[in-house]
Amino acid sequence: MAYDFIDSVGNDVDVVSDSENIKKLLKIPYSKSHVSMAVHRIGRTLLLDELDIQELFMRSSQTGDWTWLKEFYQRLIDQKWQRKKKSKEHWYQKAILSKFLYYSINGDGAAQPVPSAAEQQESSSTDQTNDSDGASWPAPFEMPSSVSEDPGASSQGGEPLEPSYIVGHVASAPKEQTLTTLFNDGENSQGLKNDFARNILWTFEDIHMLVGSNMPIFGGGRYPAVSLRLRDNNKPINVLTGIDYWLDNLICNVPELVMCFHVNGIVQKYEMIKTEEIPNLENSNFSTKVIKDIAQNILSFLKSNCTKEGHTYWLFKASGSDIVKLYDLTTLCEETEDKYQNPFTMPVAILLYKVACNMMMKKNQNKKHYGTVRTLLLNCVKLLDKSRHPQIIASANYMLSELFQLDEPKKEESSGSPLNENSDESYSEEEEEMPDSDENGSYSTCSDPSDDNKAVAIIKSVGELSVPEKYKSIHQIRPSCAFPVCHDTEERCRLVLSYVLEGLKSVDSSIKKESDLPAADPNTPIPLKYEDESTRGGPEGLEKQMALFLDKMGSLQKGNYSSQSGMIPGSWQHKMKLQLILKSSKAYYVLSDAAMSLQKYGRALRYIKLALQSHDTYCCLCTNMLSEVLLFLSQYLTLCGDIQLMLAQNANNRAAHLEEFNYQTKEDQEILHSLHRESSCQGFAWATDLSTDLESQLSVSCKCYEAANEILQFSDLKSQNPEQYIQVLKRMGNIRNEIGVFYMNQAAALQSERVVSKTVSTAEQQLWKKSFSCFEKGIHNFESIDDATNAALLLCNTGRLMRICAQAHCGAGDEFKREFSPEEGLYYNKAVDYYLKALRSLGTRDTHPAVWDSVNWELSTTYFTMATLQQDYAPLSRKAQEQIEKEVSEAMMKSLKYCDVDLVSARQPLCQYRAATIHHRLASMYHSCLRNQVGDEHLRKQHRVLADLHYSKAVKLFQLLKDAPCELLRVQLERVAFAEFQMTSQNSNIGKLKTLSGALDIMVRTKHAFQLIRKELVEEFDQPKSEETPPAADSSPSLNREEVIKLLGIFESRLSFLLLQSIKLLSSTKKKTSSNLEEDVVLKTNKQIYSQLLRATANKNASLLERIDVLVHLLDQLARGSGGGGGALQ
Repeated sequence: MAYDFIDSVGNDVDVVSDSENIKKLLKIPYSKSHVSMAVHRIGRTLLLDELDIQELFMRSSQTGDWTWLKEFYQRLIDQKWQRKKKSKEHWYQKAILSKFLYYSINGDGAAQPVPSAAEQQESSSTDQTNDSDGASWPAPFEMPSSVSEDPGASSQGGEPLEPSYIVGHVASAPKEQTLTTLFNDGENSQGLKNDFARNILWTFEDIHMLVGSNMPIFGGGRYPAVSLRLRDNNKPINVLTGIDYWLDNLICNVPELVMCFHVNGIVQKYEMIKTEEIPNLENSNFSTKVIKDIAQNILSFLKSNCTKEGHTYWLFKASGSDIVKLYDLTTLCEETEDKYQNPFTMPVAILLYKVACNMMMKKNQNKKHYGTVRTLLLNCVKLLDKSRHPQIIASANYMLSELFQLDEPKKEESSGSPLNENSDESYSEEEEEMPDSDENGSYSTCSDPSDDNKAVAIIKSVGELSVPEKYKSIHQIRPSCAFPVCHDTEERCRLVLSYVLEGLKSVDSSIKKESDLPAADPNTPIPLKYEDESTRGGPEGLEKQMALFLDKMGSLQKGNYSSQSGMIPGSWQHKMKLQLILKSSKAYYVLSDAAMSLQKYGRALRYIKLALQSHDTYCCLCTNMLSEVLLFLSQYLTLCGDIQLMLAQNANNRAAHLEEFNYQTKEDQEILHSLHRESSCQGFAWATDLSTDLESQLSVSCKCYEAANEILQFSDLKSQNPEQYIQVLKRMGNIRNEIGVFYMNQAAALQSERVVSKTVSTAEQQLWKKSFSCFEKGIHNFESIDDATNAALLLCNTGRLMRICAQAHCGAGDEFKREFSPEEGLYYNKAVDYYLKALRSLGTRDTHPAVWDSVNWELSTTYFTMATLQQDYAPLSRKAQEQIEKEVSEAMMKSLKYCDVDLVSARQPLCQYRAATIHHRLASMYHSCLRNQVGDEHLRKQHRVLADLHYSKAVKLFQLLKDAPCELLRVQLERVAFAEFQMTSQNSNIGKLKTLSGALDIMVRTKHAFQLIRKELVEEFDQPKSEETPPAADSSPSLNREEVIKLLGIFESRLSFLLLQSIKLLSSTKKKTSSNLEEDVVLKTNKQIYSQLLRATANKNASLLERIDVLVHLLDQLARGSGGGGGALQ
């Protein structure tokens, strides 16, 4: 009955039993007859079965079972056991009852109390007498459901009861979707069958019971439901019979009882009695309240003492005795040589399994019930002998592993008490063994006979059961048990793997031993595990292994042959081992992912290796690969690729990673041993080797991603799992970028080592090709998933590769005769093309501002480098000067276009410096053109304007920078030189004087540059000299002393020259024209400054700082002296 109503067991009902057993329990205080029942607990439910000692011992004499109980029973009752024979009166009464029911059902009008009783029929069987001889669990025979030789079995017409009182016959629990079918029909019931005519949910004083009843119910017309009883007219109805009739009608919700009185089989009369009147019948008076108290006391007694799930308890009351004893037969059985002699073990274990399975299948059940499921399964496993029941143990362990959600973060916090979070059972030992206090009813555990010490609990007198609330259950059977809290992913996965290992051991132990396996076929070569180093050392060897792997995937549909260990496809071992292996691969994958997030890359590689070895074994066993499993494989290979990439990027910690990779737990070794029974586990060896070569690691990572992509393409999983497909392609693009950068850096290193050679080596060219190929494939990967940002980054890297190629060609010529070569121009233009493609890929800066700014900077750098090289190493042998100047000017302007000096960012000072340098170079170029230009006055004027413009812009930008005083000083000196050049072409003194005034004004404005230089020198001087002072030129990374001294000397000479020329011009002008007060002041000031300057430059012992201080002081004087004549000077 429990098998048929799995949904009710463990949660909803307190008791599951036959109505006859319920009646026996409730009649204990009134009856002298013996009581013998087996009690089992499943969750909060108690299962009560009749334990017919006489029948049991009769069978044990043939089978040898229960010998220990027989000996114990004989000691208990202190006499030899004898089979009691049934009296002739007993068999006579049974025969009369059988004939009475037969004629009542088959339409004998004289025997029918209700005319329409035979219109509706319902199959049932019953035994109406108190000492009826029904089937005892676990008897192997089945009770017949129709009229047979057994006079107690019959069928009769009847009306169906109200749905609220009947549990209809339902199919067995549906098989779990993810679990292997465990039992065939023979195993499922162990020879037991639910033969009750009706199964009823009965609530009696807050006690919820699932009761099986075979009482015949008749009905029709004005009497929809009545029970029919046959009584000897000469015998009065006693209390026991009254309770029997009342409880039967109460359980089946039958409102009336029809009594047929007879004398020696001849019907005398019929009498109709209402159910509620039965307790008040003559000679059969009893209190219904007392019966309810008895029910509550017995249930409390059993609940308080039958606490261990899976244990078989024996409730026993000897005939004529007032003492009721409860024994734990499982504990007594364990004291014997064979602790598995208990025939209840198998049915109870299966029931535990089925209840757990049913709870897992319910979609509306949440994780709070997992504690109950786990307890049921652990007790199921404890009950069974591993050698006898490997199939159930393997399946139970698999279900235990399924309780833990591997792909979720830790959320296993249970609603149970924190004190009991990690216990295997729902009760602690203290709860199980602590007796109740005497004031709540004493459960004595000791009495005079020595064997009474083995009783779990004793009711000293049956009269106590009639006392209201004499026995209170202080150990409530909780509906749910605590689920163990796994505080981290590794703990959760380790629990799963421990259950998987136990399941694998059970499966392996049930397969034929290796000595029984068939001999090897002499015509079939044995695959060896070693390989030629040349085929697996470098990335080239991976191609062949990958091809073999993909071929293997294609052949998975073929073949239906026994496995390496002898398992036959379709057998329970085969199905279960597949599920367990798949579970282990998932657990190792999650462990690897967790180790990866902790940056334990050696450990992560070890776990993913075990995951792939598990999967390889699965592939060897599976004849039809599911798309879900292929998706797992794709994920495993993707993670493996991630790990290999991280190992490549963290080569400095290789020793620690290697140590973690080589470490293995005993559990992992045992699981691997089970896998090796089916496969060599070498299918993915190419992906999980820990190489010391960076190139090899990157190549393995790339191959892993390619294999993952191949799987998604092969099985058309990419359309079903677009996110996974996108992730794989992103990783493929990324690893190809990494490999491309690796080859590019190698090429750059070769280039830096090449000093003497004037030509590019073949090795360099091969590295360029490899790098370019990787970048190209990576760009294609990103473009195929519309990842514009990453595609732009790879295009940017390709542009960088082109610049390296250009640089390789520029170092080939003689430094003095060197010219900008066509090859350089070609590669720089290619670089520009790739940078422009990157910008087009991004579209706008809003797409990804950081990448956009980076590409712009690189593009500006490329144009700037190209223009600088053309300017510094002009290809005059191939092009005219004017064309070169035009190309340089265009390239410089394009560089300025992509150099945003106004954007506030970390790169802004660099942009400002770049722009200032460009303006400086352009100004210098136009200045040079102006010097060399002869003839075309319009062009000369244009160059003059452009030179002046760019000098002005360069000065403005350099003045914004605090770390470029030398550059600012140089530009200003070039402007002075430009003014001097202009002065040479002037004829009038007024024009020359104006130009000189402008040049001196430029000199005054250099004060800012000198102040910056002075500040740096002072800071450098104030620093504590803890070490030897380095050479003057290298004393500061931002200030080159040699350059400062050189520029300072030039500045002093130019200032001296300008002052002298100014004095000469002002003096000659004064002689020719009338006196001008302003000019006199300027002349006087210039003379003083010139005099001081000459004295300062004559002092060769003055320090750099002193010289700068003098110049700053003189420039201040010059600025004040020319203040009145500022208009003229401007």
